Amino acid sequence: MSVQESQEPPESPPGTPDTLVAATQATRSLQGLSTELTARVPQLLEAMRSVGTGLELHSTLDRICETAAELADARYAAIGVVDVEGRGLSDFVTFGIDAETARKIGHRPDGKRGLLGALIAHSGTVQLADLTKDPRSAGFPPHHPPMKTFLGVPIRVQGEIFGNLYLAEKNDGGRFNDYDVHMVRVLATEAGIAIGNARLYEAATQRERWIDGSVAVTTALLSGGDADDALAVVAEQARRLADSAAGIVLLPAEEGGMEIVAVSADNPATSLGLVIPAESPVVAKLLRGEPVFADDAASDPRMISPLTSQYGPCMMLPLHSGGRVLGALVTPRGRGERPFSESERTLATQFASQAALALMMAEAQRDRERLAVFEDRDRIARDLHDLVIQRLFATGMMLEGAQRRSMVPEVVDGVGKAVDELDVTIQEIRTAIFALQQGPAEAPSGLRTRVLREINMAAVPLGFKPSHRFLGPVDTMVGELVGKNLIAALREALSNAFRHAEASRIEVVVDCTATLADGRPGVRLEVADDGVGIPEGGRRSGLRNLRRRAESLGGSSSYGPGIGEESTGTTLVWEAPL
Repeated sequence: MSVQESQEPPESPPGTPDTLVAATQATRSLQGLSTELTARVPQLLEAMRSVGTGLELHSTLDRICETAAELADARYAAIGVVDVEGRGLSDFVTFGIDAETARKIGHRPDGKRGLLGALIAHSGTVQLADLTKDPRSAGFPPHHPPMKTFLGVPIRVQGEIFGNLYLAEKNDGGRFNDYDVHMVRVLATEAGIAIGNARLYEAATQRERWIDGSVAVTTALLSGGDADDALAVVAEQARRLADSAAGIVLLPAEEGGMEIVAVSADNPATSLGLVIPAESPVVAKLLRGEPVFADDAASDPRMISPLTSQYGPCMMLPLHSGGRVLGALVTPRGRGERPFSESERTLATQFASQAALALMMAEAQRDRERLAVFEDRDRIARDLHDLVIQRLFATGMMLEGAQRRSMVPEVVDGVGKAVDELDVTIQEIRTAIFALQQGPAEAPSGLRTRVLREINMAAVPLGFKPSHRFLGPVDTMVGELVGKNLIAALREALSNAFRHAEASRIEVVVDCTATLADGRPGVRLEVADDGVGIPEGGRRSGLRNLRRRAESLGGSSSYGPGIGEESTGTTLVWEAPL
């Protein structure tokens, strides 16, 4: 077995531009070497150019793996991303292993043992002729392709270890030579620059998304609509922004503990209304205004609710503002999914604070509106009592006086009936005054108002306001259950248009005069755009959710061509019986 390990060149002085470092290291590596290496310089430059294109982090890692494999003529390549603690791998990107083989292998390496773990603990270039004979090797899992020759090179981003670039199995059957080492080192330096740029871009994009989500939540909460609908918006936005399996909003329960009042998930009915008892350690921390983070909710001893058995990484954030804890926001991911990064935790905490502030402002706004209603009712009641009743009473006394002076029986009877009617009217007005002085029950917002609120909220991330049209008396014809599901379908359709359609025009139509395919009267929602349409082989989870909602009510959901030129885009049709 031939083994060679070498250390990386010393780091450059602080403040040296990364591109200059790459050029310097490349020059040092190439000076005095053979014409064979010099002949491969154009290939290296093309590889560096390829690595530097694009800004999305995961696609950048894929591109680095592929480029490194081509540069070193290797059959397999991988990048192991070191986790925050520096004790294992948070991500593992591969090239050369097909999807079926990866599925059979199962879990990707965590970097806590074996040769990959040793490379994390002692970063440096490792060159092996037969990795299976290295004492640090822990062997391969079942279905893993056989590998012997190996080359590992660390990747540094802004002076810190980001991960390691691994190459295995030269296509010509030989070992990785010194020329390969020099080439891959230079490529790893360029990869560090590209990864740093991709990280900055990803962080900026992520912050922008969370800011847009905060604006949408604030708009929904301050629109004066139904409080339950507003909390549902918080849950849905949190789920989308955190890329989690669910978004859950909890409020303090009357009997203690916290109750789940809003859920955005594939099956929200299973958890809605569930009360987490006060003796839960998590609830105690949340009510004190402290966030709770778990790497695996299913196995965390602090989680005593059976609901957590299906989840992995989880963020539980208090909704507190002005010294008050209004509730909590929970965003769990599925078991085995990647944990939340430090930046995601920070952004989610800021989002929860903004949502809590908006909740307090919405509560204050509702209190002001309620006070204005009370004051207006008091004024109306005073006017009715002090003016209208007194005038009616005076009119009745005048009629009674005229009745006593009249000698015509018909007049006496007619005036008596008029006085009786006035008495009844006075009693009805007094009843109305009493009703005005009672607390008004909050009537739910009409369907038209809720549709307009969703359109206005969608206008924030879209950058334009979708047009809308109503056909028929939607507020009176559409029932509460169908209306709630229609709003959820509209929210899903607008969200899909924002995330995937790249549309410049969206039209929303709500028609309660529609006739369904089986002849029943129904309500039809159409959301049409001029975007790119639904790609072949793309994700269909949103469309499946829409179809399930419609079918649960006896309706249907479908999609077709959009409203762009040559029918580009998508028209989504969702309908249910009235």
